[in-house]
Amino acid sequence: MTDPQDPRITLLLQRMEAGDESAGAALAPLVHAELRRLAGDLMRGQPAGHTLQATALVNEAWIRLAGDGDVAWRDHRHFFRVAAKAMRSILVDHARRKAALKRAGAGERVPLDDAIEAYEKRSIDLVAVDEALERLAAVDGDLVRLVELRFFAGLSIPETARVLDVSTPTIERGWRTARAILQLQLSGEELG
Repeated sequence: MTDPQDPRITLLLQRMEAGDESAGAALAPLVHAELRRLAGDLMRGQPAGHTLQATALVNEAWIRLAGDGDVAWRDHRHFFRVAAKAMRSILVDHARRKAALKRAGAGERVPLDDAIEAYEKRSIDLVAVDEALERLAAVDGDLVRLVELRFFAGLSIPETARVLDVSTPTIERGWRTARAILQLQLSGEELG
């Protein structure tokens, strides 16, 4: 398994940006294991029966990352931050499509026991989290990046500190703050 901080990653990202088509093929195996780990962490937080698989999430993220010629890759940290954001976007889009399909069947009667069971088993509403993050971005974009790396990419606090190039205590404080703000927003309260 390649270290996500392998200096070859930054070099290959720079070569991709310069138009070297072979760089993407060389980069893929270096970042695949880390992307797969991130996707696996994300998928563990999804409800049972989630139809998107970790491999599909990695593949979709890779297509977005490798195909986006507009990104000026600075280094491996930047790449994994963008990867976390891409995975967030993919999961939220998937949740929105799934919710739209459910709404299309609105009006169908559901037995009360089934409705109660579904409510009790419900997990995190990714669309609501995404909307809360959009509101948070207007106040503090750094907290949004921290949440993307911790929640969507599944990075630990020390890993997040390395990617964002800040201290571990800074990430710990930011994580507490972001969770508190998001909890308020998800409960229906607004930022003051």
